[in-house]
Amino acid sequence: MGFRVVVGADIAGVEYKDLIKADLEADERVDEVIDVGVAVGEDIDYPHVGVKAAKMVADGTVDRAVLVCGTGMGMAISANKVPGVRACTAHDSFSVERLVLSNDAQALCLGARVIGPYLARRLVKEFFGYTFDASSASAPKVAAITEYESRLGSDNSPSAPTSC
Repeated sequence: MGFRVVVGADIAGVEYKDLIKADLEADERVDEVIDVGVAVGEDIDYPHVGVKAAKMVADGTVDRAVLVCGTGMGMAISANKVPGVRACTAHDSFSVERLVLSNDAQALCLGARVIGPYLARRLVKEFFGYTFDASSASAPKVAAITEYESRLGSDNSPSAPTSC
């Protein structure tokens, strides 16, 4: 079974999103691509698109997300507001690798005003080549992030998780 993916962008990233969507639809590792917008000429602010996509990751509708805005940062910040989602901007191969292998992130955020379209497409291809190893040295760190998220999200307490 392949990946189920959601793609989304604001007006600054719509052209990249459309290129990436086409690549993903042709990728044999991907079973389904859901586009949550925007369309060319449609101007919806990135927080709305980022959160909509992240909710699909959190509820299990999709496995991963690729989000594009001007810098990638707004999409990452917005997507990370959804509990259970780890999203990050990455504009180089090493960061994309570590995004998955060290952080078990499900959302790659890209900046259309920061990198060129060919690099963006390459990084997305690489993103789907990595799988987090739950027995890796990074697993306890990801578990700590998850516990902080759960603890801080439920009672807004700044106390450390019991496993730290």
